[in-house]
Amino acid sequence: MAGGISHNHGENDLLPTVSGDIDISKLTDEERWRYEHHQMHEKHRGHDSMHVLMIFIFFTTLFIAQFAVIEWKKRHFKSYQSVSLVGMWLIPLIISVINGWFRFGIIWVVYTILTGIVMRKAMQKPISGTTPRLVYKWFYLLYKISYALGIFGHIMMMLTLLGLNHVFNAKSSTWMDVGLLSLFYGLYYGVLSRDIAEISTDKMAAHVGYYTTSGMPVRRLEPYVCAVCGNEILVKNNDAAVVEKTYKLTCNHTFHEFCIRGWCIVGKKQTCPYCKEKVDLKRMFCNPWERPHMFYGQLLDWIRYLVVWQPLIITVVQGINWLLGLE
Repeated sequence: MAGGISHNHGENDLLPTVSGDIDISKLTDEERWRYEHHQMHEKHRGHDSMHVLMIFIFFTTLFIAQFAVIEWKKRHFKSYQSVSLVGMWLIPLIISVINGWFRFGIIWVVYTILTGIVMRKAMQKPISGTTPRLVYKWFYLLYKISYALGIFGHIMMMLTLLGLNHVFNAKSSTWMDVGLLSLFYGLYYGVLSRDIAEISTDKMAAHVGYYTTSGMPVRRLEPYVCAVCGNEILVKNNDAAVVEKTYKLTCNHTFHEFCIRGWCIVGKKQTCPYCKEKVDLKRMFCNPWERPHMFYGQLLDWIRYLVVWQPLIITVVQGINWLLGLE
C-alpha cells in the first residue's frame, strides 16, 4: 500500500509492516486497527517476564482481598454493610462524572432523592402505621423494575447475537448498547435498592418493637398483630371492608402476606421477624413463577462484589504495579 503500510502474505497477512511515517487519519478503519494492533505488540515485545509478574500480582491481590472481605463480613457485618452501601452509591457516580455519562447522573439524582424520602420515613420514630407498607411497596416496585430491566437487557443481547436486529434494519451496536445499558441499570439499582431496603427494614422493625437484631424483642407479640408492620392482622370492620390475606410460618406466627413477603424479598430476611426461626422460602414461594425472584435476589447479592470491590481491587493492583515500576 502506498500510504506507508505494506502487508506480508501467507499466515502473517494480517500483520502490518511499518515503513516510515504514517498519517493515521488517511487509513481505513481496518487499516488503523491493524496499525494500532501492531504498535501494541511492538510496545510489549520482550516483556514476557514482566507480564507474568503482573498476572501473579493480580491473582494474589484478588485472593487476599476476597478472603479479607469475607472475614470482614463475618466479624463486622454492620461496618461492611455501611462501606458496601457507600461504595455502591458513590463509585459508579464518580466513574460516570469522570467519563461524562450525564444520563446516569440524572437518573442517579432522581433515584437518590425519592429513595432518600422513603428512607427518612422509615427512620422516623415513632413510626407511622402506614410507613412499613409504603417502604415495602417502594422497594418492591424498584425490585420489579430492576428485574424487568435485567431480563429485557439479557433478551436484547441474545437477539443481537442471533442477528435478529437485521430483521428490523437496526445496527448490532445499537441493540447491544441498549441491552448492556438495560442490564447494567437493572443490576445496579437492584443491588443498591436491596441494600437500602435491608437497612430500612431493620430500622422499621426495631421501631415497631417486635424485632431486634439480637436478644429478645421489647414488646410481646399478640396473636392478632403483624410483627412486621405492627397493625392488626384481621380487620373486618375497617372503612374499606377489606380482609387481608395472611401467611403463617412454621413457627405458628401469622403475618399479613404482603408484609412477610416484603420482609423476605425486599428486606433480605430469612427468619421470623419475632422469634427468628428460619423461614422456608421454597415453601413460601411454592409457585414456580415466583422462584426466579429468589434466584434474582441471590444474583444481586453476588453482583455487589463486582460493582464495589472489583474496582477497588483493580486500583490496588495498579498501585502495586506502579510502585514496582511495572508499566
